[in-house]
Amino acid sequence: MDYIWHYDSPLGGMTMGSDGESLTGLWFDGQKFFRDTLCETAAKKQLPVFEDTCRWLEIYFSGRNPGFMPSLKLSGTPFRKAVWRILLSIPYGHTLTYGDIARQIAAERGVHTMSAQAVGGAVGHNPISIIVPCHRVIGTDGSLTGYAGGMDRKIWLLRHEDAVL
Repeated sequence: MDYIWHYDSPLGGMTMGSDGESLTGLWFDGQKFFRDTLCETAAKKQLPVFEDTCRWLEIYFSGRNPGFMPSLKLSGTPFRKAVWRILLSIPYGHTLTYGDIARQIAAERGVHTMSAQAVGGAVGHNPISIIVPCHRVIGTDGSLTGYAGGMDRKIWLLRHEDAVL
């Protein structure tokens, strides 16, 4: 059974998803790939993981690094999970490029190169916005590339964190 809860952020409504134990999704309402990981019959129910997530978001939107992580469950291919694990390692207020991530994955896999476009596909399908910080990924030339939640939100999030661009 899947569960949902709603959060009103400074950037608009957000929907959280859970399997009852862990956070499985966090999306801006109406964003690209919204609720891809939830079943159609998800029930609205307050859960401890939603309380933890709301607390995390409150701290984050107040301008501070939350310093803890709600319980997360990321479902995807091994490649996507590898990319999302790297996203989780990007410090608050910092950025990485798609190329940086591609080089890191290539090194982990013992191959010479990895497609930055493939990395971009995995980043774009991240089911847990903000907490798994896909907004911290930028183009190799420093450009702000796509964001499933919308470019205005990506810019706001990076400015909010005083990210070095």
